[in-house]
Amino acid sequence: METPQSEITNLKYDEIIGSLKEVLGLLESTPIKIMPLEGRGSERSFYRLYWDQTHSAILIHYSPKRIENTYYADMALFLHQIGIPVPHLIHHNPNLCFVLMEDLGDKLLYDLREENWEMRRALYQKVLSTIYRLHVFPLKDFPVGKVRMMEGFSPELYHWEQDYFLNHFVKEVCGIELTNSFRRELDLEFSGLVESLSLTTQCLIHRDLQSQNVMVRDRDIFLIDFQGMRLGSPLYDLGSLLCDPYVNLTDQEREDLLSFYYTLSKENLNWEAFQKSFWEASAQRLMQALGAYGFLGLRKGLKTYLGHIPTGLNRLHLAASHTALLPKLLELSLTCQKVISRMKLH
Repeated sequence: METPQSEITNLKYDEIIGSLKEVLGLLESTPIKIMPLEGRGSERSFYRLYWDQTHSAILIHYSPKRIENTYYADMALFLHQIGIPVPHLIHHNPNLCFVLMEDLGDKLLYDLREENWEMRRALYQKVLSTIYRLHVFPLKDFPVGKVRMMEGFSPELYHWEQDYFLNHFVKEVCGIELTNSFRRELDLEFSGLVESLSLTTQCLIHRDLQSQNVMVRDRDIFLIDFQGMRLGSPLYDLGSLLCDPYVNLTDQEREDLLSFYYTLSKENLNWEAFQKSFWEASAQRLMQALGAYGFLGLRKGLKTYLGHIPTGLNRLHLAASHTALLPKLLELSLTCQKVISRMKLH
């Protein structure tokens, strides 16, 4: 074993190594090299395993205290069965809280953000075609009881995301205390936004469909970090991908991709109404993202997330400016932009 035990924190080291060798059909004497990978949050640790010089796999050790982590393995099997490209599940040990997955390499859609548009467009279209297949999966065929997932989007969850944004971003990052009158007007807008989102088609959604959750291998794409899958609006996924703060899409590129999905979806909405709904869902998603950046950056000490705030805030301002439903949010985003422009974020 080439990796010191101390590098593998919180693992039942000997038990896990013994279980892995048994699963992989290895002799007890076979050395396994374990390399820690950069963490992706959600109370999980990631490692790349090497054995026999040419074989590798990804080990995910998780905390069961975050309940969606316990759903991951069954979701991986379900998604694979319905033709959604995800890493192949090799083994799940719920007692030792680890998952062994196919090693797809290290390339993310995010890593290709500087490549030419022709190449990126083809990849984004593959992502959109893939997520569309998830969106149209017949809910009557979902294996209830066999595959658990998080509670679906509801007015309560949408309002929770909005409060998350106001508390962890507007108040804690920007230091802005809203007046009672402004908060009342904003709450009315938010209620209108929730009502609009609740009227859209409810289907299976990824829930965190952004460039760092899409892997690329040989021009094929694979979805990862899908443990948050639930029922919700497909437009929430589109907002996550096309208004992603981690990458820059031009207005024309974004419209091109949105039009591609619209053509696939054959929505009953006309194009203008579809665009309006997209921007509303994007505003909701971006509030959630900014709240997360504030929470992870300030409460959890993950300072790199603070660096994504300016772009995320610009995206929120853009989304709010594309709908007449959110004038107070548009005003608030502009105020936040002025505050953030004076701050050093790391």
